[in-house]
Amino acid sequence: MAVEFAASPRSTLGIEWELALVSQQDHSLASIAPALLSEINAPGADAQMPHVTRELLENTIELVTAPHQRVGEAVDELRIMAQRVQDAAETHGACVVGAGSHPFGRWVDERVTPSERYERFIDRTQWWGRNMLIWGVHVHLGIDRVERVIPLMHALLARLPHLLALSTSSPFWGGEATGYASNRTLMFQQLPTAGLPWDLDDWGHFEEVVEDLTRTGVIDDVSEARWDVRPSPRWGTLEFRGFDGVSSLNEVAALAALTQCLVEDGQRRLDRGESLVRLQPWYVRENKWRAARYGLDARVIVDREGTQVPLREDIERLIAELAPVAESLGCSAELAQVGAILTSGSSAERQLKTAQGFADPTGAEALGAVVHGLADAFRAGIAR
Repeated sequence: MAVEFAASPRSTLGIEWELALVSQQDHSLASIAPALLSEINAPGADAQMPHVTRELLENTIELVTAPHQRVGEAVDELRIMAQRVQDAAETHGACVVGAGSHPFGRWVDERVTPSERYERFIDRTQWWGRNMLIWGVHVHLGIDRVERVIPLMHALLARLPHLLALSTSSPFWGGEATGYASNRTLMFQQLPTAGLPWDLDDWGHFEEVVEDLTRTGVIDDVSEARWDVRPSPRWGTLEFRGFDGVSSLNEVAALAALTQCLVEDGQRRLDRGESLVRLQPWYVRENKWRAARYGLDARVIVDREGTQVPLREDIERLIAELAPVAESLGCSAELAQVGAILTSGSSAERQLKTAQGFADPTGAEALGAVVHGLADAFRAGIAR
């Protein structure tokens, strides 16, 4: 089965930022996305925003940028959309938060967005599908040569723990501390077409897998392969989907810059005739679990020989190594923000620190304070 790849300009990027809507009064999730979207895109509204879109649940909106050459341009577009959503939410007594999970939300209380696509999804996945009370960030990177897609996918998979750990923001689930920095990661991979991609050799192998999955009814089309890193043939991109929901726009910028630099660095290595790192799939799986469990405190496997290093140290090494790439891409300032995450801690670390300031770290007061902190972080990040 031939899968046409619509090549796009090299190392361009687009960002998708999923956000939760919560009540200002009690910090619970608010199913107001349909109302917000109607207002934002109403006829005659100032500057309609078709790239502010609905998602699986009515408590969620997604901000989707156009393709951009520079991270800063994409971030500027996100800021404009986020400010509009924040303003609209406030008129409904709500605010906006970015996180991989809601600290005390329960799936039974949330409404699925009316849609034939979502109805099919829930009908097939049932209880696990209804449990997808999760949010993430996706970054698309333009690839101009189809034969490079799979090698670059493997190179990104080797950095999956780095990218995931920096974004971890879902330490709570249903009012409990899970012991995981990213509980979202463990939840999402329960879906039959989610999680790590198959260990593909090249584009032809990808086409064979897509044909098998389609023929046997596993997917209806290639977009339903919801892998952590996947080719996106329609857009001509490699899409990284392994991030937790991200709490501030500065952190979105940092993670997008790191992803863009990693892909461009891989492209330059291929230009020089080098081979890119391809870890054994069992190493990739273990690294993913370690990052989800321990966040930035994980030790990860970095080569085929099984060498293990502290993740924080390896991220610091990457920042230094990628500095020339960032300068050429115009994202040096954004890449430097990765270091700020290492200093301040991930969102998961900050949430846990907030909760631990209370006598009962999983009580209503503590978890309400966690949501309040997330709302403040979002608001500060998009400030005019």
